[in-house]
Amino acid sequence: MGQAMAVEELRVTASDVTGQRSRQVRVSPEATVGEWMGGLVGGLGLKTRDTMGNPYAYRPRLEREGRHLNAGEILGEVLRDGDQVVLHPNVNAG
Repeated sequence: MGQAMAVEELRVTASDVTGQRSRQVRVSPEATVGEWMGGLVGGLGLKTRDTMGNPYAYRPRLEREGRHLNAGEILGEVLRDGDQVVLHPNVNAG
């Protein structure tokens, strides 16, 4: 008799840098930060383009560790249940 593996989900709070847009989200521990970001930006209703039509890029900052997460990191390896992640716009100075 085989055992079914339960898919664990982590619950984290994600917000924009102002804190005005915030929501609790569930994340799959197997996904990468980069895979997660596209849905997260849309889910928070953040702008995806500036006034010139250039795409915005956001970097998630893990508050518990005080560092930005890299796109290739695995969510289950860097996040804990209850963590807070703040999305910072990546500003390119001209």
